[in-house]
Amino acid sequence: MKLDIVTLEGGNAGSLELSDAIFGLEPRADLLARMVRYQLAKRRAGTHKSKGRSEVDRTRKKIYKQKGTGGARHGAASAPQFRGGGKAFGPVVRDHAHDLPKKVKALALRHALSAKAKDAGLIIIDDVKLAEPKTKILLGHFGKLDLSSALVIGGAEIDVNFGLAARSIPNVDVLPVQGINVYDILRRDKLVLTRSAVDALEARFK
Repeated sequence: MKLDIVTLEGGNAGSLELSDAIFGLEPRADLLARMVRYQLAKRRAGTHKSKGRSEVDRTRKKIYKQKGTGGARHGAASAPQFRGGGKAFGPVVRDHAHDLPKKVKALALRHALSAKAKDAGLIIIDDVKLAEPKTKILLGHFGKLDLSSALVIGGAEIDVNFGLAARSIPNVDVLPVQGINVYDILRRDKLVLTRSAVDALEARFK
């Protein structure tokens, strides 16, 4: 697969041959769904908590005698059916993460890249560097490239000026190549890869 390389200013910088093993697969929705579920579950804090009947601060004394009242038999006032009692089967602090094989994670990333390439949502850019950290200038460049919702993947390090200019633009995420992930790829309309990011990805999956 061959794609044209553009510059940040919207010019042409040649073309690049992309590996079909990374960008030319037929996307599988089940793999992508598994990976997104894995990522969202892993980032949950899991700090939700409610008090059970053994944790509420209420008397354990039997609220009235067992027989002769004509009412139901009750014990402590901390039982879940009473106002102020503990919650039955409430949420507890726990880890929501689950395991996913390494090969499935790697395959899901390749399918996410292929999905963007298939939907014409992949843009290869020469480099992402700015002389000064000006959001207005970067918005002008993005306008020429028709980028309103995009994930920009740079090299091992993001240019400081570019990162500062992009951080206040809504629906635009900027990540180094080692931070690329399926969820962020799919949540934006366009995926913008620098030439160095493409080289790093092809070396990673070689």
